[in-house]
Amino acid sequence: MSDDMLRAPAEVKYADELDYLESVDDNPKPFSWRLSPKMIRLFILGSERADGLDREIPQKWFGDRSFVERSIVTLASDRGLLLIGDPGTGKSWLAELLSAAICRNSTLVVQGTVGTTEDHIKYSWNVSMVIAKGQSRQSMIPSPIMTAMERGVIGRFEELTRSTSDVQDALISILSEKYVSIPELDDDNIVFAQPGFSIIATANSRDRGVNDLSSALKRRFNFVRIPVVTNKNSEAEIVRFRTEELLRRHRIELDLPPTLLDILLQSFADLRSAAASATSDDERLESALSTAEQIGVLEDAILHSHFFGDRVLRAQTLAGSLVGSLARRSPEDLAILNKYLHGVVEPRGKKDGGPWQEFLEGGRDAIATLS
Repeated sequence: MSDDMLRAPAEVKYADELDYLESVDDNPKPFSWRLSPKMIRLFILGSERADGLDREIPQKWFGDRSFVERSIVTLASDRGLLLIGDPGTGKSWLAELLSAAICRNSTLVVQGTVGTTEDHIKYSWNVSMVIAKGQSRQSMIPSPIMTAMERGVIGRFEELTRSTSDVQDALISILSEKYVSIPELDDDNIVFAQPGFSIIATANSRDRGVNDLSSALKRRFNFVRIPVVTNKNSEAEIVRFRTEELLRRHRIELDLPPTLLDILLQSFADLRSAAASATSDDERLESALSTAEQIGVLEDAILHSHFFGDRVLRAQTLAGSLVGSLARRSPEDLAILNKYLHGVVEPRGKKDGGPWQEFLEGGRDAIATLS
């Protein structure tokens, strides 16, 4: 079934694993959860030999286990969960995995934008049915959040701080009272949340000040702050995991040389260090330099090598993808990347030679093309 989708949700992609874990799970479960908290943690972080399972469960989210445990405990209570952190830290992916493991449905999602309205988190109306038969429960269109309430499952709200204060305030009654009133109806005019309902919201810490959360709404969420991955080994695992998924999805047979992965990781580490020491925004790349952007650079390089190269990933192609992906402002970002190539990569290429020298040449060519 997942082969028929461009991107299968976690509950479809890992259906076999979830079925297996459910069949061997004899631990206590809150509400109507499909898996126990222990099995949910195992599904997300992977199994170990001490778990005594008949099959291996691979790790899907790379981060501190305490973040996962706190998230699970929050959802087992009556409070909402807010995952907050920089772009590319895996907040949405963790929210999807939690929803898939708890209720086998991660698709009840509201995307927060400046255009999101209260109707998007409560309900709207089928206009043609209202004209024909009047307002009724049949002519009402429930939001993903209301659907989650009725089913007693997890609803998700992406980029909460991107939505306006009116929309955020509408969540307060849902999180505290656990019901939605429908004043347009005389009968059957309250939707009560069933046991198991909760909300996982995500927020970008770089959006602070766009639409800050009210104190009332903050009190109804437990915050779990997801830090930027700084451990090189952990970041390498994340990049490798996502890249292998890409290769399987596109049915591409292409080796990822460890040397080139090291170059990519080191380049991002160097650029992050330069951004941290910069004294003005003009001296910093507009890019967040997140792990997700590393994956995007590598994905671009792999696809370019597969479709337009000789199906071998080379340092020149990787450098071209890095420049093309990170140079969003001209001339500021191009100047920063050019300074990095000449001040850091060039001396490294002269000392070590090999891929670093090729990486320098590819970066120079890409900058010359964009200049």
